[in-house]
Amino acid sequence: MQGESFKTWFFRHGMNLYPMFFCTGGKVLYIQKDWKCARVQLKFGLRTRNYVGTIFGGSQFSAVDPFHIVLLINIFKKKYVVWDKAAEIKFKKPGRGKLRTEVRYEDEEIKYIQQQAEEHGRYEFVKTVEWIDEEGDVVSTVSKTIYVATKEYFRQRQKEKSERKSVSDQNS
Repeated sequence: MQGESFKTWFFRHGMNLYPMFFCTGGKVLYIQKDWKCARVQLKFGLRTRNYVGTIFGGSQFSAVDPFHIVLLINIFKKKYVVWDKAAEIKFKKPGRGKLRTEVRYEDEEIKYIQQQAEEHGRYEFVKTVEWIDEEGDVVSTVSKTIYVATKEYFRQRQKEKSERKSVSDQNS
């Protein structure tokens, strides 16, 4: 396991204080110095308790939400446009106590994403993470569809959309 750099350490502490993330009940435990891994924890408590006395599914979803994008943007050094396209959560059992998850990108996976984006201009893929409880059981899975595009491809698509809108507005 690699340590954290000052930049990832600072980002981790900033995220933990950022109101939109703080209110999820999540806590960033670790961000690898090369941005290829982030670990997040979610504890049962006042901010995460739902009506039936378990960890709110929205907390499970939102506490892991930003990390695919954040990691990839930093891995790719802003060379590519990275967006969320879709997301899904599936519940396996009620969450209680303390949950942990890890968002990780392996070198081969990163190379493949880059290769596909360079070859086709864009690439979409689904990445799934699991929330694990203290007994080691999967509580839920969160799947995100991620869009990665070269900046040239993205700019061209934006230009085409703008031109179509302009023509459509003129015809109205």
